Amino acid sequence: TIYDTSDSERVMKDVIRDMGLDDKTFPAKYVLTVISREKDKLVSAQEYMDSVEDTNDIRLYHIAKAYQKYQTKLKENNALDFDDIIFLTVKLLQEHEDLRTYYQRKFRYVLVDEYQDTNMAQYVLVKLLAQKYQNLCVVGDDDQSIYQWRGADIRNILSFEEDYPQTRVIKLEENYRSTQRILDAAYHVVRHN
Repeated sequence: TIYDTSDSERVMKDVIRDMGLDDKTFPAKYVLTVISREKDKLVSAQEYMDSVEDTNDIRLYHIAKAYQKYQTKLKENNALDFDDIIFLTVKLLQEHEDLRTYYQRKFRYVLVDEYQDTNMAQYVLVKLLAQKYQNLCVVGDDDQSIYQWRGADIRNILSFEEDYPQTRVIKLEENYRSTQRILDAAYHVVRHN
């Protein structure tokens, strides 16, 4: 079963209550946001716990514990959240060469739109799928990266040519959607970024 946001929040509220934590100090949405960012970085519950144990930060320790309990509840319910779909797919492809080879052959050509808004887990997934044939086409605009708050990493598009040295870049510089006045205003705003 795939848990949507409300399902995940319900489970996390139960975890917070079962841990005896104050839900105002540890709001379910906030804890899930921290967990989501860790999954986007391909950090498991145990790895996160290991990283916070030495910090002596009790708040992070409770979040790490909640992450572990949350994953246990998901497993007990035979469920995944949205982040797990990519997280676990990446783990499977990394750990099982036969599966990786199968899907590399199945998806000989990979196209990713809005590449500037990919996070680390998505970046690794694309890299694993495209590794064998290097038939990868991405579309994106580094000036339009707007999802850093959701884990997007602009370095994915900025370092694309380093990751894939055979890249051929095609710049689409003609804009058919905006007037010149709007384009000039946008340029003046983003040129300092």
